[in-house]
Amino acid sequence: MTRLPIADARTVRTGLVRQIRRRPGPTLLALAVTAAAAIAGLAPARIIGILVDRVLAGTTYGELVRLLIWTAVALAVGAVLTGLAAALTVRAGQLLLAAVREDALDAALHLPTETVEEAGRGDLLSRISDDVGIVAETVTNLLAVWVSSAVAILLTVAGLAALDPWLALAGCATIPVYIFSLRWYLPRAAPIYAEQRVAFADRAETILSTLGGLTTIGTYRAEPRFVSSIDASSERARDISRHALWFVTGWVKWLNIAELVGLSAIIATGFLLVDAGATTAGAVTTAALYFHRLFGPLGVVVMSVDDMQSAAASLARILGLSTVSDRTRQPAAPPPAGPATVEIGGLHHAYGTNPVLHDVDLRIEAGERVALVGASGAGKTTLAGIVAGTLTPTAGTVDVRDAAGQRPRVILVAQEPHVFAGPLSIDLRLARPEATDAEITDALTLVGADGWVRQLPDGIDTRIGPGHTQLDDEQRAQVALARAHLAAPALVILDEATAESGSHHADVLERAAERVCAGRTALIIAHRLGQAARADRIVVMEHGRIVEQGTHDDLLARGGPYAHLWAAWKP
Repeated sequence: MTRLPIADARTVRTGLVRQIRRRPGPTLLALAVTAAAAIAGLAPARIIGILVDRVLAGTTYGELVRLLIWTAVALAVGAVLTGLAAALTVRAGQLLLAAVREDALDAALHLPTETVEEAGRGDLLSRISDDVGIVAETVTNLLAVWVSSAVAILLTVAGLAALDPWLALAGCATIPVYIFSLRWYLPRAAPIYAEQRVAFADRAETILSTLGGLTTIGTYRAEPRFVSSIDASSERARDISRHALWFVTGWVKWLNIAELVGLSAIIATGFLLVDAGATTAGAVTTAALYFHRLFGPLGVVVMSVDDMQSAAASLARILGLSTVSDRTRQPAAPPPAGPATVEIGGLHHAYGTNPVLHDVDLRIEAGERVALVGASGAGKTTLAGIVAGTLTPTAGTVDVRDAAGQRPRVILVAQEPHVFAGPLSIDLRLARPEATDAEITDALTLVGADGWVRQLPDGIDTRIGPGHTQLDDEQRAQVALARAHLAAPALVILDEATAESGSHHADVLERAAERVCAGRTALIIAHRLGQAARADRIVVMEHGRIVEQGTHDDLLARGGPYAHLWAAWKP
């Protein structure tokens, strides 16, 4: 199975910077308040250091009280600023996450159809649900703490260096321990979490494919086999998650060792400096408190590397969607200047290594209705998808133009049309948001749906879908045809759009399809040859090639492939 790509580190950085630049205010404000909170947090330790020196030198009771009051004030200001910084950071993170989520959904909606089919729905679903959820949880629970900790570390180190360079240098003794532990951890963590995300995607795909085929599975009594597949994918996800947990647990011990080394170095160095008269006991006390103050932020940053790695892996999967999404397709097209002309030249297409179309040449004149017929697997649906723009051909050209030389709107009505849950009118306004109720009613009347629509409790405003009014196959097909008519396309492509209806309703849907195609260019994949017989031209395909074309009468007279299909189908 071909998986959707994962963005590299550069693409992730570029994507985040682009989102921040779109709305820099919240991010800059959060960083400014966080820095102020970190500076306020340094003040108590410095005041305590001064207090130690004053006590050793002999101080008055009043001065001691003043220093203690300043300590309390600094603590109160730091607490307020820390809370405000956390709120602003979470707000900035949520705004950033919302933008990333919107871009991810936009990219998912623009993915080429063949890409989604090859990768599987589970991979895509896990990215826009599981991965987005992981990033959202990280933003909500960790981002504020992580940012404040990172800023506090930077400012505390700067304060330690300003206090006494030798004490700051002593504190740096902890750096080799951290570097060693991180160099051991980081290269191993990223692959582990990337593998974990892939395992989750495989599990989702296994469950989705099983649920989608419940009827078939039940028919063949194959439940145990599919339960075993779900068990296997779930066990793999569990084993990888357990391995990740033991991995990070074994790494934590190095954090305690690093803290011990750093604090011991500062105390030992401070003793020597005080003994030599190079510094004061208060300065050493402040340095020790500064370094001790680093334990919390350093612990948060280092410990959260585990979660940040997981979030980064999920973010890379989310942003990977944008590397394959096709956003060149225009969401809307200008009103057509008459029916479209279609020119297809040297068209080839393959799914992976399986060729489907071979050197297809076809021209459809403006206003012409062309029916594609052929056995299953002949390449009809692939050709229709390429003309509609939902598939990209391996080779060859497809040119769709109206009388003004522009590419107009092309509407594809599939064999199993999707009807969105919600009010029926909203579903139909997908084709034309500004459509009036009267225009919607006229479109439904055109396709013969006005009878059952009048029986709905709220007419065109009746909610349809799960938990509400359910539509049968014929009604869904009529909604899809009405939606196509409202879109006012210059080219209509019907991919067996009337095939889901039983023979009793076939004539109703075929007449509806003919009314929708009237005055427009139409490419019709005909499930019933009676529908093809009424087309202006019939194109017969076999094994990905066009083998003959002409009118119904001409093709019958030739006695070729179409004549044999007709003889086999003729009621």
